[in-house]
Order: sequence, then C-alpha cells, then structure tokens
Amino acid sequence: MNEDKLAIKGIIFDMDNTLLRSRIDFQSMKRETYRYLVEAHFLPPGWNLDQHTTSTIITEALSTHIMSPERIREMWDIAKKHEVEGMKGASLEEGVVQLLNELHHQYRLVIITNNAVEAAETALREHHIGALFDLIIGRERMVRIKPSPNGFLNVLEHFNDTTAEEWISVGDAWIDGKASQAAGISFVAYNGDPIKMQQHEVVPIGEISDIRELIRFLY
Repeated sequence: MNEDKLAIKGIIFDMDNTLLRSRIDFQSMKRETYRYLVEAHFLPPGWNLDQHTTSTIITEALSTHIMSPERIREMWDIAKKHEVEGMKGASLEEGVVQLLNELHHQYRLVIITNNAVEAAETALREHHIGALFDLIIGRERMVRIKPSPNGFLNVLEHFNDTTAEEWISVGDAWIDGKASQAAGISFVAYNGDPIKMQQHEVVPIGEISDIRELIRFLY
C-alpha cells in the first residue's frame, strides 16, 4: 500500500442494488413523478427522461422554489409508494452478509439512500443487518438528495475525527459516484453503467461485480 495514502476508516454504502436487490420499478417511479410535476406546471413537458433519474427530476422541481409543502409531500408520496412496493420480498445482494460481518467493528459503516429513512430501516431490519451500521441517512436527513454531496458531507460532519480521504463509498448508480466525488470521497462502482458514469463525469477508482471485492480497496 502507498505509505502516503491514509488508512480507510469508514465505508459508505448505497442501498438499492448495492446492498439490497431492489424490486423498485425506478422507471415507473421516474415517469409518474415527472408526469405529476408537468401536470402541476412545476416542470416543462418534453424532457428526455433517459438523461434523468427520479432524484434529478425532483431536485429540478424543488429548485423552482414555487412548490407548496402540500405539493412537495404529494411528490414524495409517489416515490414512497414505489419504494414500499419495491421493498416487498427484496433480497440481499450476494455476499453482503459475509462482507458486512468482516467489516463490522473494523470500520465505520454508513448507508446513504435517497429512499425514505423508514423504508430503509425496515428493509435492513427485516434482513437482520440494520444493527451493523453506525449511521443511516435517508432523504429526510439530507437537505438535497444524491447526486448532491449533502448526505456525504453530513457523514464527515458526524464523524468529525475523520477526513474525506479516510472514507470510501460504493454504489451502482452515477448519482452515487457524483455525490461521493463532490465530497472528496473515493468511489467504487458496483455493477455500474460505465456509459452513464462517463456521461456524468464520474470516475470510479475501481469497478466490481461482486460486493465482496470491495475488500481489495481497503488495505
């Protein structure tokens, strides 16, 4: 290992399709959210949704600063509906339990998810891995969701005896990498889409197809 490199002290995980094999229909969630926002005249019609995720659509809508609290709640309710449905029967990604048991007590383990905190904690508890994490940050605990770095900066503030260079993150989507990079935290792509990563200027330090491969970036 490079002697100039700081030892990793903490690991940030995405949840859907990184820890949990999500059944959330993200395409339907995105289309329904966008349709709601267009019909309510918060966003213009005609967007190429291939260039967006639900989170980027929501971020654009919130940035208009014209949505009432009731309308914001209705918008989030669409996402919550899909999340709750998609969590039913969700299974863990292969190798997750083995990896977490190996990392537990050695590293600070954190989850940052754009899902609701309640949905995340329920899913993790059902799979008996929730207690292995030191901190779980869902969308209610972020000022702005991924691809904003806000959640990652919250982690650094919470664990203020560490620096960004002492953390590493792993996720499947470009929004995970974008947020991580913006916070100065190295990012490992897990079964990510390299084309979308490149389109959004996400440069992972590595790419893995088995979550247990994360180990090789820690030592």
